[in-house]
Amino acid sequence: MLNPEEFIKEAITKIKEEIGDEKAVIALSGGVDSSVCSVLVKEAIGNNLIAIFVNHGLLREGEVEEVINTFKDKINFKYVDASDEFLNALEGVEDPEEKREIIGKIFIDVFQREADKTDAKFLVQGTIAPDWIETEGKIKSHHNVKLPSGMILNIVEPVRDLYKDEVREIGLELGLPDSTVYRQPFPGPGLAVRVIGPLTKENLKICRQANKIVSDEIEEAGLNKDLWQYFAVLTDTKVTGVKGDQRDFGYLIVLRLVSSVDAMTAYIPELPWEIIRKISKRISSEVSEVTHVALSISDKPPSTIEFA
Repeated sequence: MLNPEEFIKEAITKIKEEIGDEKAVIALSGGVDSSVCSVLVKEAIGNNLIAIFVNHGLLREGEVEEVINTFKDKINFKYVDASDEFLNALEGVEDPEEKREIIGKIFIDVFQREADKTDAKFLVQGTIAPDWIETEGKIKSHHNVKLPSGMILNIVEPVRDLYKDEVREIGLELGLPDSTVYRQPFPGPGLAVRVIGPLTKENLKICRQANKIVSDEIEEAGLNKDLWQYFAVLTDTKVTGVKGDQRDFGYLIVLRLVSSVDAMTAYIPELPWEIIRKISKRISSEVSEVTHVALSISDKPPSTIEFA
């Protein structure tokens, strides 16, 4: 059983031994994994850690501002807007693994550029056990595990052997706020893997709008504490609908709402039907490109939590 206090003490000692007096950069997303790593490494090496928040243009609505406001005054923080670089490279890409490969390569390239400016020798990552287990099992690759050849920074992974629930225990022990510790997990490739089919700026906009509606309604109903993840997937399927008095031909959105402990398994809980109906009605009426909303009821396994 994990002893958070003991883990923190041992992790800080190990980080000091690994990094010494050198500088390090970390990919700070605002999620619990990278936030915990940021605090651990800051405790070990202080301002020699540079926390870099990269906007790849694939984040949820309002997320950029939220992360900046949360961390800019609490750590050696740098914001990098690389959204055009990512989106230009991803334009029209359909295959989810190709999306991951492109995002992973650019992600590391961006960090390498920033590391060169700071003379950093180490890259700290928030890799946790499900990331490398799924990558090694070829279920899906994670951009913070499947690194491109030529990577010249040394990798430090303080929570590599932990599961999400254990990382949360560490976060609470470190004094991180509940809003960070219990933040809904979000994939590194962002909305790129929640847009099935070609990735375009228009499709991202549709997916972002639908996701915001799901989050707003689930959180307003107080169901967020009972769910591991709750989001919308924009499929590449178009179906006939009626808007006003005219035929429409728009996209199918699928709702994915799951409960889990560690993301290795997940199940679909019973949810208030009126909330599902409300989400469906809002998406189909407020997102003009959508005509149908469906609900995914597949557990993990056999399904994965994300669609792609």
